[in-house]
Amino acid sequence: MGSDTFTQLVDANYASLFRFALSLARNQADACDLTQQTFYIWATKGQMLRDAAKAKAWLFTTLYREFLRGRRRGGRLTALEDLPPGEADPPAPAPDTIAALDAQVVLAALQEVDERFRAPLTLFYLEELSYADIAAVLEIPVGTVMSRLSRGKEQLRSILAAPPAAARGTVIPFTPQRLRQSP
Repeated sequence: MGSDTFTQLVDANYASLFRFALSLARNQADACDLTQQTFYIWATKGQMLRDAAKAKAWLFTTLYREFLRGRRRGGRLTALEDLPPGEADPPAPAPDTIAALDAQVVLAALQEVDERFRAPLTLFYLEELSYADIAAVLEIPVGTVMSRLSRGKEQLRSILAAPPAAARGTVIPFTPQRLRQSP
C-alpha cells in the first residue's frame, strides 16, 4: 500500500475511530493509543484485506479487539451478564425534553452507559454503521446488536432522567463533532 493511500485512509477514518476508542476507553490518552495501534496494525496487515470497501469495518473491528485485549492484559475484564429479568423499564421522557437536550449532555451520559451497550450505541448513532456492520465489528449476532441497542437506549434514558453528572460529582469530557438524532 502506498503512503498516499494510507494517508487517505487515516484522514477518512481517524476522527470516527478516535471517537469510538474514546467511548470505549473513557480516556483521551488511551483512546489515542488505541487509534494509533489500529493504524499500526493496518500498516502491517491491512494489505491482506481482499475487499478495500470493507476497510472501515476492518478498522473498527481491529480497534475493538485491541480494546478487549488491553482490558484482559490489565486484569479489568469482567463477565458480561444480561440484565436481571423483570427489571423495570425507565419511563420515556417527553418529546420536548429530548429536543431540548444539549448534545454534550447526551454524550456525557453515553459515557456512563455500560460498555457492552455503549459500543453498539456509539457505532450506530455516532458512526452510523448498520446492524450488520456493528455485528461484524463487535463479533456478535445481529439480534444481539439489536438487543444491546434497545437496552442501551433504556439505560441512556435512565441516566438522562437522573440528576446531572456534575451534581453526582462525575464529569466525563467527550467532544465529538456530530451526534445523529434517534429515529
